[in-house]
Amino acid sequence: VQLQAFGGGLVQAGDSLRLSCAVSGGAMSWYLMGWFRQTPGQEREFVSFISWNGGTTYYADSVKGRFTISRDNAKNMVYLQMNNLKPEDTAVYYCGAAPSGSYGYKIREYEYWGQGTLVTVSS
Repeated sequence: VQLQAFGGGLVQAGDSLRLSCAVSGGAMSWYLMGWFRQTPGQEREFVSFISWNGGTTYYADSVKGRFTISRDNAKNMVYLQMNNLKPEDTAVYYCGAAPSGSYGYKIREYEYWGQGTLVTVSS
């Protein structure tokens, strides 16, 4: 399974951005999909996950109410809509795939990762 994240960029505080993750080489519907982010010198941290059928979503407190995760299994795509971005959201964002029965917020559950896309939010 290969994942490719894209859609990052440089935006100003308060702006919106939508990240996308394309999945190939396997049926995305088998997997819970998540987004994590990482800044230099820090561990990769959980942002959000969505269950295999989209019925369950979960967010880190830091992004709750601002970010929305969604998926389109027919297109093998996962999205992260990010609104009201803040400078502290600046990071490299990674999409990952975990077995459908996973908790979703534990990084060690994820079997596949995309290469990351950089989001920079200026103040």
